[in-house]
Amino acid sequence: MSESLSILLVGFLNQSAQTIRKIFTDEDINFDSKLVGTYDEFLHEIQKCHWDIIIANEATMPTGTHAILTYFSQVNQSLKIPVIIVSSESNEQSARDFLKAGAYDFMLISSLVRLAPVIKKCAQELKSIQENRDTQISLQKSEARFRAIASNLPGLVFQFLKKPDKSIAFPFVSEGVLMLLGLTAEELTVQPDLFYQMILPEDQYSYNEQMQASAKNFSTWNWEGKIRVKGDSDIKWISLRATPRQSNQGGILWDGIVLNITRNKLAEIELANSHAQLAELSSYLQKIKEHERMHIAREIHDDIGGTLTAIKCELQSCIDIDKPRLPEFYQQKARSIEELVDYVIDSTRRISLDLRPGVLDVGIVASVYWQAREFSKRNHIPCEVKCESEDISLNDDLAVAIFRIFQETLTNITKHANASIVKVKLAEINNHVLLEVIDNGKGITDLEMKKPNSFGIRGIRERCQQLGGDFCITGTKGKGTSALIKIPIETKKIS
Repeated sequence: MSESLSILLVGFLNQSAQTIRKIFTDEDINFDSKLVGTYDEFLHEIQKCHWDIIIANEATMPTGTHAILTYFSQVNQSLKIPVIIVSSESNEQSARDFLKAGAYDFMLISSLVRLAPVIKKCAQELKSIQENRDTQISLQKSEARFRAIASNLPGLVFQFLKKPDKSIAFPFVSEGVLMLLGLTAEELTVQPDLFYQMILPEDQYSYNEQMQASAKNFSTWNWEGKIRVKGDSDIKWISLRATPRQSNQGGILWDGIVLNITRNKLAEIELANSHAQLAELSSYLQKIKEHERMHIAREIHDDIGGTLTAIKCELQSCIDIDKPRLPEFYQQKARSIEELVDYVIDSTRRISLDLRPGVLDVGIVASVYWQAREFSKRNHIPCEVKCESEDISLNDDLAVAIFRIFQETLTNITKHANASIVKVKLAEINNHVLLEVIDNGKGITDLEMKKPNSFGIRGIRERCQQLGGDFCITGTKGKGTSALIKIPIETKKIS
């Protein structure tokens, strides 16, 4: 034996103690020992040092020997030290009493030949007990570390068991269950069906299907779905990921984690909606471009083309040399041609203004005043403009953008507002250009702003975002609508 045993000898004479020590030495038992003579000495020694085995002489201290056993059985149960009783008298009843009282073994002093095998057996058991104790301590430490980690994870760590009889259980649930599901670990352990009951009906099929596929193929169980926590009106998106293995008790055991992915899912849905809206807006803008092209082509063809054709006809009669004409005839034709040329010039100017208003060449302030006057002329609605500065210098891209936004805003007022007056404020504040348009119409509603076909508002918002600005529109029923545009002056050119 390599490990040394600490043996306490109680109540032996020196000669008997030497005999016992010699037995141990002869049997290659590695040990150290101490001899005490009384029960009080025993108490002092047992409290001072750690002893592996106690050998007590019943013949010399009969009261003390029973007291030793009582000490371990009643007074200090935490100390599991084997006690071997040595007696000089063969008394079966006494032996049974000692063994019943907790003695490890009982032997006669005349039969100490048994002592060495008993000590070796006891040492082996002590080693096994110590190993088990070390293993238990190690497991407890590992479990404590695992629980500490699991309790700090952003979600629910769990073990899910599907038994051979198809019943289910949660052998382990982390403390995160309360935050995620509104249940205690004990509640879910006692009623494992509570989790399934939280899953929305439309997602229960995919939950069962993916669990069965994982159980059949021993593949990772990946599932995303929606749950509704009792007492909570909001729906949560959760992600479940678990790895299956064969359970020792039969059935399949999954080790996994459940995470709250509501925020990510809502962001994903919002992004998808934004992409859809962007696609709709892009299609709308493309239609607008085609409409504008058709409009310009029609204007050129009908107005300019038709007028030029008329001029050509007038000129044709003037150059017909086969028919002599009076001077009055040519004078009348010249006046007619002059009128037609003026009409072409006006049409050209009008088409040019539609493409890019020349008024922008004199600045954004003049452009806003001009647009407001044109709006009032067409719609007979007063449009009051207030500019805090007559000199707001903008680059071409920003000036055109502000002009078009203002144009689109007035168009929306014409179509939808039913207003009797419009007030406009244009200002430069903190290196930003601000355009505010207020009407006293029926007032835009949140529902109207969210309509899929609200391309005008969506187009304004997109244009503002491209320029790094903000667009805010609010309405009060029966009291009008306010649209506020704020765009930094130092902005990138629109590509």
